[in-house]
Amino acid sequence: MGVKERQEREKLETREKIMNAARELFMDKGYEGVSMRQIAQKIEYTPTTIYGHFQDKEELFLQICHEDFAKLAASFGKVARIEDPVERLRKIGQVYIDFGLENPNHYRTMFMEPHPPVSEEMTRLMGKGNPEEDAYEFLRSTVGEAMQAGAFREDLKDVDLIAQTVWAGVHGVISLQIAKCSDPWVPWRSLKKRADLMIDSQLHGLLKERK
Repeated sequence: MGVKERQEREKLETREKIMNAARELFMDKGYEGVSMRQIAQKIEYTPTTIYGHFQDKEELFLQICHEDFAKLAASFGKVARIEDPVERLRKIGQVYIDFGLENPNHYRTMFMEPHPPVSEEMTRLMGKGNPEEDAYEFLRSTVGEAMQAGAFREDLKDVDLIAQTVWAGVHGVISLQIAKCSDPWVPWRSLKKRADLMIDSQLHGLLKERK
């Protein structure tokens, strides 16, 4: 490996270390409670080093979200080829829950912490509107296909309403699990049973009755 390649690798490793440290602090203290100096202290870097990679805390936070949302969108690749949009919708819910539980720190930063405003440029860079890069658009387009196929109840005409309701349901399963379902006074059932029942219940309420 040449000097240039080694320097580039070290730069990427430093950037990843900064982002991982920041993600943990954002999770523990919230966006407003974290400073660039705190991030530097956590990994024993100088603030100057952090600013050499990110202009400010907002850029750092949004870059973390950008990478995490891209990772989520990529995880849907294995269900994108399912032809039946209803079955694909079911699998999206399962993959989404798996992603959240396999990446709890990422998930909490993405969906359980208030975000700073996102600029139009960052929105564009994050692939908004492209199902291959935008997880919400992938969900929304699947709901749209199912609606065009006549799968939903006649009174349900709003694609975004359905997509956001499905999203809210699986988010509840994940966030409850991440918050630790260990309270001794609750007779917790298995995560798989709770997740499967949530998805089945939602689809049962949204879809037309089969004759």
